[in-house]
Amino acid sequence: MATEATHADANLILKLYELRRDEKLRAARDWFATEFFPTSMEDFKPVQAPGSKENTYFRMVTSYWDMAASFVESGVLNADLFLKSGGEMLFVWAKMGDFVPQMRQATGHPDYLANIERVIASVPGAADRVASTKKFIAQMRENLAKSAKS
Repeated sequence: MATEATHADANLILKLYELRRDEKLRAARDWFATEFFPTSMEDFKPVQAPGSKENTYFRMVTSYWDMAASFVESGVLNADLFLKSGGEMLFVWAKMGDFVPQMRQATGHPDYLANIERVIASVPGAADRVASTKKFIAQMRENLAKSAKS
């Protein structure tokens, strides 16, 4: 049975939101949302180059959301409230989830982004939201490609 959200949960969510406003994290999130559209493992090569802007941004976004999901996984933050208060972690998983098994195997890190994966698997409706977010991302990629051509 799910526990009721508390004021402490709300305060932690507000703190997580405040952290997302950091200038560098905001730039990383913007890059991830508008420039990074992986369709194969080949698309991950730029983010694997140590010291590159893409590597830094990729690590900032993915580690931020895995950290936030770890709060839910540890029972520190109410899962339902966490997912109701924002969908960006679902957006990240919608872009990354299909590639995570291959990334885990390639890097030898079997728990890579496991907190995000477990939160999505455990919250009713989260997987459906990821599926609809994938459709949104496909449309977004198409719109950005059309804009770039004009």
